[in-house]
Amino acid sequence: MEKERSVDQATYDGPPLPDDITGAELDRAISAQLKGLPEKLAARVARHLAAAGILVDDDPETAYRHTLAARARAPRLAVVREAVGEAAYAAGHYAEALAELRAAKRMNGATAYLPIMADCHRALGKPQEALKLAKSPSVVNFTPEAKAEMTLVEAGARRDLGQIDAALRTLELAPLNSKSRSSWVVRLRYAYADTLVAAGRDRDALAWFHRTHAIDSDELTDAAERAEELERRS
Repeated sequence: MEKERSVDQATYDGPPLPDDITGAELDRAISAQLKGLPEKLAARVARHLAAAGILVDDDPETAYRHTLAARARAPRLAVVREAVGEAAYAAGHYAEALAELRAAKRMNGATAYLPIMADCHRALGKPQEALKLAKSPSVVNFTPEAKAEMTLVEAGARRDLGQIDAALRTLELAPLNSKSRSSWVVRLRYAYADTLVAAGRDRDALAWFHRTHAIDSDELTDAAERAEELERRS
């Protein structure tokens, strides 16, 4: 019992909070959702959420622990459960991410989490569940970026099931020819090229790796290397 209590206390305490993280780093919309808490409690939760946001890309595990500390203090706030879910996802705790994002969705009805939830199903070896979420009616109203995220997950789930042609069709319905150079277009094109390789269509894949590289100014992908590899192979 003592051990269990000490584990709970460690979770509640969370990782050390740097003095320079004040909570003011949070987006105003997030801060507004903390205003129903007592002032000191809100300040502590805000600092843990801010720390998580700063750390999530480079140290997702510590970011996750910060969100658990926030949840220990404010478990009934959707914004906190959302933060736990996103940090858990980044840290590779997919079952936990799914549970937390479901909780957030029950609280606020938001559908923005659906692509991450679908990808969690994939990571947990349940591609059919990912496909069910991909067909949710709310996807129609997503932003182009969110639609692209869901398309990538849906195509990945099709590939998980060995349905390469269906994965290609899914990606071909996306705006692969968009004039935007946004990261979501880069990732769509790369996924399409990669799936063409899986389908044995190397010549088409080469063209799409080149088209990916042409707009990938931030080098998010290894499209140039993949193109060179295919050129050597042919």
